[in-house]
Amino acid sequence: MVQGILARIKAPVRGLHQAAYLLAALTLASQLLALLRDRTFAHTFGAGHTLDLYYAAFRVPDLVFALVSSLVSAYVLIPRIMGMDRDTTRRLLSESATFLFAFGGALCVILAMFMPQFLAFLYPDLATSGASDAFVLLARILLIQPILLGLSGIFGSVTQVHRRFVLFAISPVLYNLGIILGAVVLYPVWGLAGLGFGVVLGAVAYLMVNIPVLIEEGVFPHFQWPRFAVMWPIMRDSVPRSLALGAGSVTALVLTAFASRLGTGAVSVFTFASNLEAIPLALIGSSYAVAAFPSLSEASGLERRSEFTSILSTGARHIILWSTTALGLIVVLRAHLVRVVLGTGAFDWNATRLTAALLAILAIGLAAQGLVLLFSRALYAVRQSWRPLAYQVASALLTIAFASWLLTPAASNLQTSFAALLKVGDIPGTAILFIALAATSGQLLLVVLSLLALRSVTPDLARTLVRPLADGLLAAVAGGMAAYLILFLEGGIAPLTTLAAVFIQGCGAGLGGLLAAAGVLFFVENEEFSIVTQALARLLNRSHNEPLALAPSAEEPPQP
Repeated sequence: MVQGILARIKAPVRGLHQAAYLLAALTLASQLLALLRDRTFAHTFGAGHTLDLYYAAFRVPDLVFALVSSLVSAYVLIPRIMGMDRDTTRRLLSESATFLFAFGGALCVILAMFMPQFLAFLYPDLATSGASDAFVLLARILLIQPILLGLSGIFGSVTQVHRRFVLFAISPVLYNLGIILGAVVLYPVWGLAGLGFGVVLGAVAYLMVNIPVLIEEGVFPHFQWPRFAVMWPIMRDSVPRSLALGAGSVTALVLTAFASRLGTGAVSVFTFASNLEAIPLALIGSSYAVAAFPSLSEASGLERRSEFTSILSTGARHIILWSTTALGLIVVLRAHLVRVVLGTGAFDWNATRLTAALLAILAIGLAAQGLVLLFSRALYAVRQSWRPLAYQVASALLTIAFASWLLTPAASNLQTSFAALLKVGDIPGTAILFIALAATSGQLLLVVLSLLALRSVTPDLARTLVRPLADGLLAAVAGGMAAYLILFLEGGIAPLTTLAAVFIQGCGAGLGGLLAAAGVLFFVENEEFSIVTQALARLLNRSHNEPLALAPSAEEPPQP
């Protein structure tokens, strides 16, 4: 039995839909652990000062990862590794890993030296608090993480090329287990530093999952000083993506810095809402984008452009349909979602309501975020690496400028009206809603720019997305209305004073909404709905040795 399970974990997976659903299922396990992690944080700390420090410090290694570790990421390595012999692959991995460790390590050491000044500039209110020394120590510990995740990206490129999706998708599960261990076991011993060590432990586990594949394929890297002739082409192609990720990380860093000035708990509730919205994004957008990338790379030549268009259109249609459908349920059930996941211990009712309002705003950009993940991969596959960078910069500038204006006194009346619309007007600290609104606006601009850019590669792509968008909106309205009606009918049955009552009511409304949405999609004969049901049936009913069949697929690790 154990051997059978291990065989399934190590087995390659082929087929865009099957790979996407398998990745989604394993991603769900990781996201469930992420929910447990957030619930642990909410119960222990609430939306308060400790979590503000933790989440603010976390933005620093995110920026380092984007600017350094992504210079030799799987995006660039996968197309090169495909078709390489074993010795050449091993040499490329060795030089890439050595370069990352040396260059990234040097940068992290320099940043660690100036960390007090860096944090004081970004978060003056947090840096001058009574926990300033622990804040600096935590940020320094977290600098180990981007190096480990960068090495994971290099090693994971082999895992992706050989389509070991099950093994690869276990990485985030172990990562979240490490963070939970840090919160439950290490924090009581070492305080904020314990949380940092938990993150590092999770990143080590993330890295180690790829080791068996490297050994099996005979390409385990060793220390080898990188040659300019080898690294320059990789860096040349990686720099646009690295800077594009950097633009996104800078945006997140600036928005977090804005939030840190809005009072205690603002950073925490914004991060909690972002983490909740990341679950459907990972299950829908990331899964399809990840599963499609190698197929897009293989079909990127001019002679296979029709196949490229078909793969891209298929992924985009599914992302739009399911993200739009999910939007209706998220908006209606947002308070139930937050109460079930976070409503415990020190996480009070005001924090719950504010987080729910933020979740509704962020969910509006769910389809856009998923499409950006897919469209950026498509542009990288056709070697148009600089376009995503330009669009990320434009999106970052709009987001930061819009957030800056919304937080000025000139927009105070708008803030009052906006908070009242989301039924949180009586709660202090509603200015944080504008941070979420700015972030969503930037994502919407980014997807429009990316779609326009792809017209030169796939002129008919936009036309193919109209039908799933219309069907998704119909399903969202039907699902949302059904869920709201069920909530109304259930309202007088039992008081929502316990977790079980909230969970049962939310599940009942959610299930009713899903059935209503599915009925609409079936009634309008939606093509994507039919494909999903058939592919899931094949995935669940296949025998142990039966290969999965459809078009090829694959991915790169999701950023934690």
